[in-house]
Amino acid sequence: MNATDPVINVNELNFEYEVVAYSQNIPVLVDFWAEWCKPCQVLGPALEKIVNEANGSLRLAKVNIDQNPNLAVQFNVRSIPTVKAFINGQVVAEFVGAQPESRLREFISNLTPPSPLELDIKKGQGLLLGQKWSEAESILREALEQRPAEPAIQLGLSKALLAQNQPEEAMELLKDIPSGREFAQAELLIPYAQSLFDAQQDLLPEESTQDAIFKNSLRLSSQGKFPIALDGFLDILREDKRYQNGRARQVVLAILEIMGDEDPQTRDYRAELNSVLF
Repeated sequence: MNATDPVINVNELNFEYEVVAYSQNIPVLVDFWAEWCKPCQVLGPALEKIVNEANGSLRLAKVNIDQNPNLAVQFNVRSIPTVKAFINGQVVAEFVGAQPESRLREFISNLTPPSPLELDIKKGQGLLLGQKWSEAESILREALEQRPAEPAIQLGLSKALLAQNQPEEAMELLKDIPSGREFAQAELLIPYAQSLFDAQQDLLPEESTQDAIFKNSLRLSSQGKFPIALDGFLDILREDKRYQNGRARQVVLAILEIMGDEDPQTRDYRAELNSVLF
């Protein structure tokens, strides 16, 4: 590695130049690690991946504490892995222990200006809040091509697809989301995706009046007519709180998740759902 590499090994001799001085230009993350540290072996590659994606707007400096004990003492490193962020020669943020990739990205996003890709992701999420489903889908789909398997993008794109009655692709994305912050939301949306898919395949039961209401409400929601659809699902729940083993309740929760908490109707329908169930 040379001095211009985004990832560099540093020691007690060159730390002042490669980290402190270098951080006057761009943020420098310092990863204090050791070869015997298993969490370090997990964190290190994840950090390197993100820093390499930053296209020169960020540097990662790796400090082996066994070989550089004075640096560990100087910066009060008591446990590893420890990561400290330097900007303008000063430590401005830090964390201890291995972290999931989503939290690493969040940590780094607070240090650096957002990249064009991150701006696109935020724009896509903003379009979701505005319920501009097709525009959100277009932007988030392009973002996913640049950053595959990014849970936040997968979740957002899934919402846009479900709002446009495209459950099969949405389900594939949702089931691919790993454990983490987005996982619980994905689990919330999967029953709705499955219900839309079953409706497309004509697999929904048609044995009772409630079945007919469920099917019609699902048809309305597939057209983006969420409030009218929710009224139908709530009517079912007033008659049978456990309809289809909780399917109606799950669908209501999923639609409210897609609508987003910023929609005032979401709050009203959440309150109504609680009054019906409890």
